[in-house]
Amino acid sequence: MVKCRDIVNMNLDGMWLVAGESGLDRLVSWTYVVMARPFDDHMNEGNFALFSLDFDKFHWDDVKSSMIELNDLKISGFAVSIKDDEEKIPEEIISLANDLSLPLFQIRWKNASFVDIAQSIGNFIIEENNKVNRNGQFLYNLLFGYGIDDRYIEKIASQFGMDFSVPHQVGIIVVDRISDSKSDNNLENDEHKYNYYMATLEKMIADMDEPTLFLNFLNKGVVLLPYTGDKHVEEELEKILEALDSDTLFRGDFNSTCIMGKPYINPHEYAQSYYGAKSLIYKKDVLLNAQKKKVITSDMMGIYKFLFTNGDNEELRNYCDKRLQKLEEYDSANNTELINTFLAYYMNGYNATKTADSLYIHRNTLQYRLSKINELLGLKADDYGEYLEIINCIMVKRMLLS
Repeated sequence: MVKCRDIVNMNLDGMWLVAGESGLDRLVSWTYVVMARPFDDHMNEGNFALFSLDFDKFHWDDVKSSMIELNDLKISGFAVSIKDDEEKIPEEIISLANDLSLPLFQIRWKNASFVDIAQSIGNFIIEENNKVNRNGQFLYNLLFGYGIDDRYIEKIASQFGMDFSVPHQVGIIVVDRISDSKSDNNLENDEHKYNYYMATLEKMIADMDEPTLFLNFLNKGVVLLPYTGDKHVEEELEKILEALDSDTLFRGDFNSTCIMGKPYINPHEYAQSYYGAKSLIYKKDVLLNAQKKKVITSDMMGIYKFLFTNGDNEELRNYCDKRLQKLEEYDSANNTELINTFLAYYMNGYNATKTADSLYIHRNTLQYRLSKINELLGLKADDYGEYLEIINCIMVKRMLLS
């Protein structure tokens, strides 16, 4: 993904950086000429904004207000061209750019044009994106290609600085789009934001401590990571996903989870890691993930990962149906949430206060529900062995249905 820093390094004739150096790592998705308000109708995150200052129509106050408004829309940079190069950029505008960490460029009015500048930057972005696609193709070939020999694998290792003498594992990053009224049903803007999200994710993964490969595949991210054994790589990836989803640009729109496959030492077996991770995608929402981890491994499934291997689960299903029958019938008849309450109670360590807070209910309401559960199932309040049995039945049924 292109940054403003890359645009500076292009040394385009007729354009130079004036201020906002601290924001040069902003990602650039495309160029856009600033025309008319409202800007959010046609400007997207990462746009490199080009502003023509014609004193017959605009003045520096218009530049200032536009910079503030466009910065709120998460543009990458702001370039201004001053009619006939009549004035220098005021110190007030330079200070604003520095305060906003918004890269501010000036384009010479004479012998330079927005069209030429925009076209040059656009061509550069396309070429860089093509490089990314080619890099992703290496991972695609490694996972799904036929006749991949050791020589090709050595080429990948050499080109990306990867050490295939240590185990590697494949992670599938599932990006859930969260419905929100803010989208205003603007599908084009929504798709742009998603693409920008994925490009940002790719850049963050590329900057990890260990060499990685990334592929945007079937609306999911696929990443190849070294397996260190100390979970350092997984923890770093966890922080990346947390930071990305909590960023003000994406918060409330996307929620990402990475499902990791098993590590393999032989590159010819990396595909098995991919398919192992793929098999867990539809189980991720029913795992006992009390800490809301962003990176999920098969180890987090515990014994449940062994329950569905023979394809015949009728006896297991019948047993769980019988154990949960009274709770399910009560929930159905009374529109209650006893099963979800019981699961939340377990996930919060049988702590009533934490459970009530997580369910947004009063503690007395929780105690009533727990008493009703004990009554229906004939359980004692401290019979944690039976509690675990019921939890296992809930989890098994959810996994069978997912």
